[in-house]
Amino acid sequence: MSAVLKALNPKPPKTLQFPCEQCGAVLKYAPGTTHLLCEHCGTENVIAVSGGDIEEYDLRQALRQLAQSSTVSAAAPTIHCDECGAGFQFEAKNHAGECPFCGTPIVATTTQIKPIQPKSLLPFAIDETNARQRFQQWIAGLWFAPNAVKKYARSDTKLNGVYLPFWTFDSHTATTYVGERGDVYYVQERVQVVRNNRVVTETRQVPKIRWTPVSGRVQRFFDDVLVGASNSLPRKILDALQPWDLQALTPYNENYLSGFRSEYYQVELADGFDLARQVMDNQIYADICRDIGGDQQRIHQVDTHHNGTTYKHCLLPVWSSAFRYRDKPYRFVINGRTGKVQGERPYSVWKIAFAGLAALILAAGAYYYLEQSGALDTIQNTPITAQPYPYRQPLDYNAF
Repeated sequence: MSAVLKALNPKPPKTLQFPCEQCGAVLKYAPGTTHLLCEHCGTENVIAVSGGDIEEYDLRQALRQLAQSSTVSAAAPTIHCDECGAGFQFEAKNHAGECPFCGTPIVATTTQIKPIQPKSLLPFAIDETNARQRFQQWIAGLWFAPNAVKKYARSDTKLNGVYLPFWTFDSHTATTYVGERGDVYYVQERVQVVRNNRVVTETRQVPKIRWTPVSGRVQRFFDDVLVGASNSLPRKILDALQPWDLQALTPYNENYLSGFRSEYYQVELADGFDLARQVMDNQIYADICRDIGGDQQRIHQVDTHHNGTTYKHCLLPVWSSAFRYRDKPYRFVINGRTGKVQGERPYSVWKIAFAGLAALILAAGAYYYLEQSGALDTIQNTPITAQPYPYRQPLDYNAF
């Protein structure tokens, strides 16, 4: 069996704690650095740099081995804290966090729960103070947000640092297609219109489309198509946290997890690739449209083959929290590398209504001005000459 697929071990999981070399106190990773900081004596304990490249794993082989494996995900194991001697369980989706009795940072191995282990991660680059400032700027700049929510930006928001699981996929694709190319041309037609209260006949340029059957083949290599493997947040929020600097991925090292939570993947490998294929398909359809050319395109048949597909399982850092407004929770997250903020937010019905009313008043005022100045009659009596212009028809996904 592949090195990335390990049988579940019936023994208790190995737990890691990180004592200070100077005083023995428990260490936490300091975001944006390569060391663990001792909050007791201030000593910086350097994290040993792991060598080697970030490896890609063959997707087909992994899926075949997963299908043949008799292992299943186990229940959350009991964790033992060496600092206070307590026994406890992390939340089912987590494998790193703090002891609930003494607050000691603990990282547990993941082989007890999942057959695929994380092999790389991006360490936190911004600390909690910086992340809180980014959140305050974001929530203060929200349009049509209730004033009570704006005040929340000035509060001392507690943020949780979490490493979320992700899949990345590389794939060579070759796609054949059958469709039609639409080219716009113009013909002259005589039409009757009303000008100055009189019916007159005018000649206009009317667009027509000439459709031509086409077929062809496009190829594309996809590199690091990213798919969130956590169900803790809506997918639209996870996707909106991009881009990530995946070129900076470092080999998995538990030291970077000390003081933070870390989740197991909850989206299985096969399901993750299904989501990645949706991203790839959207790009392939755009490639087909460019290949067909013309002003409009119709795509009737698409057949895509994936070759040499590989994957990685990595952990990416986010700061997360939530606030309540009128008894409803709103979640938000901050990219732990770039500081980009995404989340859910409420809207003020009154602010939206007043904005709509103001827009109507402004439009009525503009109409009144044009009417009084005579500009409205000038606009209405000006002949309109049709000009050729390229435009594209939206893809009809129901045709595939």
